[in-house]
Amino acid sequence: MQSTSITPWHTYFHYIPSKLPSKHSLHFKKTLVTHTHSCHQEQEKRTKQKDVYWQEMDFSVEKEKPHYRNDVKEQGVEVIVRSGIRSNSWWVRIKAALGQRINVEGISFSVGIFHKDKHLAIPHVFVQDIRYIDWTELKRRGFEGVVFDKDNTITVPYSLNLWSPLASSMEQCKSLFGNNIAVFSNSAGLAEYDPDGRKARILECAIGIKVIRHRLKKPAGTAEEIERQFGCKSSRLIMVGDRPLTDIVYGNRNGFLTILTAPLSLSQEPFIVKQVRKLEMALVNRWSSKGIKPISHWLLPDCQYCIKDELL
Repeated sequence: MQSTSITPWHTYFHYIPSKLPSKHSLHFKKTLVTHTHSCHQEQEKRTKQKDVYWQEMDFSVEKEKPHYRNDVKEQGVEVIVRSGIRSNSWWVRIKAALGQRINVEGISFSVGIFHKDKHLAIPHVFVQDIRYIDWTELKRRGFEGVVFDKDNTITVPYSLNLWSPLASSMEQCKSLFGNNIAVFSNSAGLAEYDPDGRKARILECAIGIKVIRHRLKKPAGTAEEIERQFGCKSSRLIMVGDRPLTDIVYGNRNGFLTILTAPLSLSQEPFIVKQVRKLEMALVNRWSSKGIKPISHWLLPDCQYCIKDELL
């Protein structure tokens, strides 16, 4: 994710002229009169002088403000005239930045999982990374396609390039499943944070895999968009991701075979994501130790058959 400088919401622009135009001094010379012996007349003159000053001051500011606004607009920032608040994209940028760290949909689904659906967070298979997945065995068992999460599953966080050590495994996966491979991410391809699809297109060119465009963040939503992409039921698809409460819950809710991977890199993750990840894994380990298991998948009752014992 690129760092973006954002003007805080409370910042205002107040125009203060550095000096009065020369015509002010000329005008004042014309309005100044000789003092009289009457204190009353002198007070009236001072009052009139102040009135003229502020009229000229207002005129000068109103005349020069448009130029100031044009200078700001030339910098690509839209200014609201009354308040002077930068409003072109600051809220969108804040929302996008927070959205990569706080998954509201994930939090709401977690409430139900904690109470009665703990099995949805338990993966069918856990591996270190996708190199330990036996793609040949999964294909032989009747699976027709693979859906990957992006960040920390096949790329390091916020990168748009495949993590290079995974290249051979990804090529083997492509050779077996052909075009039935796609990325389904809460970043690239998500309408809220990639509205023009730019990140999705860059990722597609970099790794040669289709990125599915969608509107709801995992674990929310159904598998309809993915099923249309693959032309088969989700029960014949594999969901691979690194987050139990998003990728795995989404996959289990919709009938996928779910494979949880360890994160590729923790050093580039935001602090809050690291803490949520620790909580997720602590819960999954606790529930697993109590015997909670995912619903058995009909194509692969014993999921250990799809794990490689060692890397070739």
